[in-house]
Amino acid sequence: MEKYNVTVRLDSDDVTVLDRLAEYFDRDRSYLIKQAIASYIEMHQWQLEELEKAIVEADAGEVLPHEQVVAMLDPGGK
Repeated sequence: MEKYNVTVRLDSDDVTVLDRLAEYFDRDRSYLIKQAIASYIEMHQWQLEELEKAIVEADAGEVLPHEQVVAMLDPGGK
């Protein structure tokens, strides 16, 4: 897999904490940043995939009528 350099600007307080964490875990700053980004991507990747599926379904007309959604959310009919 090809790798790229990316520049990020961080607040000084964040860098201070990041450096403390790096020291504590005996890792360098770059390692922690890469781990944080990988965790973020993993956490949000499913959202992107589900949104893309939903758009395909909506474009195909596979949607529920508004009244049916309301009834599902309020089964008591209030």
